[in-house]
Amino acid sequence: MIHDTVENAFATPDEEMPYAALGLKDDEYERIVGLLGRRPTNAELAMYSVMWSEHCSYKSSKKHLSAQFGKKTTEHMRKHLLVGMGQNAGVVDVGDGWAVTFKVESHNSPSYVEPYQGAATGVGGIVRDIIAMGARPVAVMDQLRFGDPNEADTWRVANGAIAGIAGYGNSLGLPNIGGEVEFDRSYQGNPLVNALAVGVLRHEDIHLANAEGVGNKVVLFGARTGGDGIGGASILSSQAFEGGMPTKRPSVQVGDPFMEKILIECCMELFQAGLVEAIQDLGAAGISCATSELAANGNSGMHVNLEEVLLRDSTLNAGEILMSESQERMMAVVTPENLDEFMAIIAKWEVEASIIGEVTGDGRLTIDHEGHRIVDVDPKTVAVDGPVYDRRYARPAWQDALQADTTDSLARPASGVELREQIITLLHSPNQAPKDWVTSQYDRFVRGNTALAQPDDAGVIRVDEETGRGVALSTDANGWYTKLDPYNGARQALAESYRNVATVGARPRAISDCLNFGNPENPDLMWQLVTAMEGLADGCAELGIPVTGGNVSLYNSSGDKSINPTPVVGMLGVLDNVAAARPSGWFEEGLAIVALGDVAEEFDGSAWARAIHDHVGGLPPQVDFGKEVALANVLIALAEADVVSASHDVSNGGLIQTLTDMVLRHRIGASIDLQPLGVDDFTALFSETQARAVVAVPEHLLPAVTAAAEAEGVTAARIGTTGGDRLVIDGEETYSFLIDELVGPTPRAPQA
Repeated sequence: MIHDTVENAFATPDEEMPYAALGLKDDEYERIVGLLGRRPTNAELAMYSVMWSEHCSYKSSKKHLSAQFGKKTTEHMRKHLLVGMGQNAGVVDVGDGWAVTFKVESHNSPSYVEPYQGAATGVGGIVRDIIAMGARPVAVMDQLRFGDPNEADTWRVANGAIAGIAGYGNSLGLPNIGGEVEFDRSYQGNPLVNALAVGVLRHEDIHLANAEGVGNKVVLFGARTGGDGIGGASILSSQAFEGGMPTKRPSVQVGDPFMEKILIECCMELFQAGLVEAIQDLGAAGISCATSELAANGNSGMHVNLEEVLLRDSTLNAGEILMSESQERMMAVVTPENLDEFMAIIAKWEVEASIIGEVTGDGRLTIDHEGHRIVDVDPKTVAVDGPVYDRRYARPAWQDALQADTTDSLARPASGVELREQIITLLHSPNQAPKDWVTSQYDRFVRGNTALAQPDDAGVIRVDEETGRGVALSTDANGWYTKLDPYNGARQALAESYRNVATVGARPRAISDCLNFGNPENPDLMWQLVTAMEGLADGCAELGIPVTGGNVSLYNSSGDKSINPTPVVGMLGVLDNVAAARPSGWFEEGLAIVALGDVAEEFDGSAWARAIHDHVGGLPPQVDFGKEVALANVLIALAEADVVSASHDVSNGGLIQTLTDMVLRHRIGASIDLQPLGVDDFTALFSETQARAVVAVPEHLLPAVTAAAEAEGVTAARIGTTGGDRLVIDGEETYSFLIDELVGPTPRAPQA
């Protein structure tokens, strides 16, 4: 094999390098040459190109992430934060010495190219981030966006991605406790597949990805390195190269959940035995990322012998070995005295491992292959000090026209008959109909610690069997709201996730986010990103909720069309005992139904506007975090006091969607009186005014609800009673629906 060595790079300074084909700009290449004092080797060029890619370096968003989340996070917000941004995942104190780590990331483009493996490896990758913190993974969630349900290709992607999530998560034995599935034509050529994982650990068991201790060994273990996913984080898989550069390989990784399940148990035993000094999962950019990040985070150096990497494809060259994103691999730093015991545990689990290098004290990352030095870099220049762009952004010229196109011009139902028809149309639309066709593919209760799962407002997992302590998680986003107003759309995603966690009775504590946006080189789309970041950061500051970490996913565009900007917020809440968690629907007849919060005429961006008129325009409902906090205080107090039997927030689809969900949860009907809400039937049923919820409570406890609401200044109106086999709504007219009428058809691919 011909090697392009460091020595050769010094000797041939004028050799042309294919940096443009790897996605590097002229000035970026010149900076690399300046950092090295010479031209890069082929392997170094490959490493820089993928580590300086948007996916790995956040070069378009880093400036704004620091300005918004970094500078606006106060010490008060950090009081429960054990590990923040910069590590594999954030870690939050949940009480009694227990901690929870959680993170949400995207696997969008791979899930379009190869839906099953793209989504499956998205789950596998986020789970390994949780393992790398020293935690046992206990649950997953997903946020999914697909194209027009009337297009056949939408179902190629949707069915494949959902099956991939189910296949990988179920095989790992991890419950899938919540998420969202929505359709919109903006995602036609670029679906969103965002996966969240959560893990549990004791405070003293936290592990960081910091390589320290000169002479400590670097061990690569798990699956062998293959040719799948090479350069999947950038464009390396689309170009052929010579002499140690990656050749054309599949861009989507192939996952093995059974290997990952063994890897989880192996890692747990290694952690328990105290044999790991630092650990890093291998995801985007593979070995090049793991080595450079471990060395950079530890302020140390590292030397690697690449020929020691165990391969499942002997034809891989040096660049391909560095860039391979083969799944189910971990890299650990182990002291020499612990190495034998480490390897014994590895062998017990029949996991393959090889010692590929050691920690040095020279501050350099050096990599040899078959005796040739092919990499000699400062790891911080690769993993930390990449380019930071100050991209142009400006409010789009079309934004004013979009916001001026309000729902005021849309026809309201002219009669009770028409209003009833619109209710059915909305409830049967693909985005509003029940999603059990998705969730039935997921195992939601494996491991026995799931207290609540979809379709409840938040998933709830027990952390400690002895005390019942647990956590609630909700993931939310509204791309339609964010397109209309990026600032308030991002705040609404935060508000809804906060509200959902409080609705089940948990105290909100921290978030992870996944910011899915379009091409940052387009000033219109960059403005959406920056404005949404500002809205989310301001909202977190108002709520006192920190961001623990997450993901920025850009270039989500197909041709000249971008996705709806979709900031996903995953909220973590804490429960002293999961027995207090409230489900989203009632279990019995004769309960009083109470609406909490005020309702106004807010229809712009609503499910009604989209389902009835195929309209998106105007200004979305405004977010008032003072009202959200007041409502949350009421909901949490009522749950902890065991006053309410069921709680459900009012959001996408309005009150009619909330009532329908509550009826369908256990197929027990209700009689509803809209008059106490003080608005017309149409507004009462379809408005998406925020900071609202519906609770069901035994009649004799109704005064407790009223008192709790009054204490927080929240409006409370008794609007009905549970019971019967219908949803009956009395207002200006009476509307009666058999329970089966409320169930929309399962969305399916169009017939040829």
